[in-house]
Amino acid sequence: MGFVLSKAMNDSLKGQQEFMRLQLERQLVLQNLMRERQTAMQIAWTREFLKYFGTFFGLAAVVLTTGAIKRKNPAVLLPILPLGFVFSYHYDVGYGTLLQRIKGEAENILDTQSALLELPKGPLTFEDLEKIRISQNNLFREK
Repeated sequence: MGFVLSKAMNDSLKGQQEFMRLQLERQLVLQNLMRERQTAMQIAWTREFLKYFGTFFGLAAVVLTTGAIKRKNPAVLLPILPLGFVFSYHYDVGYGTLLQRIKGEAENILDTQSALLELPKGPLTFEDLEKIRISQNNLFREK
C-alpha cells in the first residue's frame, strides 16, 4: 500500500516539475519576444528620427555654408560639427553596426570583467528585503 502511494506521489511530483519547467520555458520565450519587439521599436524610432533630423541637418548645412560664404567667415560653419556627430550617431544606431558593437562589448565584459557587474554590498537577499519592508511599514505607521 505504501509503495503504491509513494509511486503516485512521485508521479505527481514529476508532473508538477514538468509543468514548472514548461512554465519557465514559456516565460523565457515571452521575455525574449518582448525584448526583441522593444529593440525593434527603438531601431524603428531611430530610423524615423533620422529622416527628420537628416532633413534638418541638410538644410542647416546648406544655410550655414551659404552664410559662411556670404559673410566670408568660416566660424559660421561651427554648428555643423555637433550636428554631424548627432546625425552620425543616429545613423549608426538605425542603419549601422552600433548595436552589434555594443553587444560584442557587453559579451566581452560578461566574459572577462564580471567583477564590474557585482552589486554594491553584494546581491540582495530575502532577509535584506524583509528588513526594508518592515522599516517601511513602521515608517508608514508612524505618520
